[in-house]
Amino acid sequence: MDHTHHSSDPAVADLRGGFTSTRFVLVEPSHPGNVGAAARALKTMGFSRLVLVSPRVPHVQSDPEAIAMASGADDVLASAHVVPTLADALSGVHWSIALTARLREYGPPQWTPRAAAGAAREQAIHGEIALVFGNERTGLSNEDVERCSALAHIPANPAYSSLNLAQAVQVLAYELRTAYLSAGEATAAASAVAQAVAGQGEPVGTRAASDEIESMYAHLESALVALEFLDPANPKKLMSRLRRLFARSGLEREEVNIVRGIAKHILLKTKPPGDDAS
Repeated sequence: MDHTHHSSDPAVADLRGGFTSTRFVLVEPSHPGNVGAAARALKTMGFSRLVLVSPRVPHVQSDPEAIAMASGADDVLASAHVVPTLADALSGVHWSIALTARLREYGPPQWTPRAAAGAAREQAIHGEIALVFGNERTGLSNEDVERCSALAHIPANPAYSSLNLAQAVQVLAYELRTAYLSAGEATAAASAVAQAVAGQGEPVGTRAASDEIESMYAHLESALVALEFLDPANPKKLMSRLRRLFARSGLEREEVNIVRGIAKHILLKTKPPGDDAS
């Protein structure tokens, strides 16, 4: 995936790291008009990276309705990347926010858009991040939500909480812009806080990417099954709760390697005698 996008907004000239390391992901969007309007929403806030996961309309970037609704953001629309799965869309991402229209019993921590944007600002310092939006009709699946690091919920009018996809993108893009533009004022303090949280002043290590974290979960699940701590026929949300626990920690690559090392040794120790399979 091309990571060389640049914002044309002069106000963000010194903040390219945040604006260009942030991608907006639309999962299975149904309506070309919403894709175009989302591109417009991004450009008005200084963002340019749009990723489409299996859109219903093939070649939606060239759809007349999408182009019309982009209304001058044709460049953002034309450069949108189309991928088959959310895993592909999150390739290289170390932290992501899933936007959901409803509160979830399980899944990652849930924040308001403003709180999520504040967290995103700190995470963008460490590399690629993503905001993930679901289909207009069904939203994001539980599996998609659990793949993300955090969850944002727009506290709309409960009597009429229906937000158009592009409107939701606009709300999050605005909050992110506000957070990124204020980053300069709080950089020193935020860095000190981040280092203290990461390990009492120790330097923050390289953050683990989404695919590395997913591989860790698969490895850990296999180990727990081998220990008979996890019953695959009756999992009781164990992996969902573990995902929630790890999502709060902001996993570093070395930490992921430690968990995978533990899982590897569990599997070795629980291997039946005479079984030489790796």
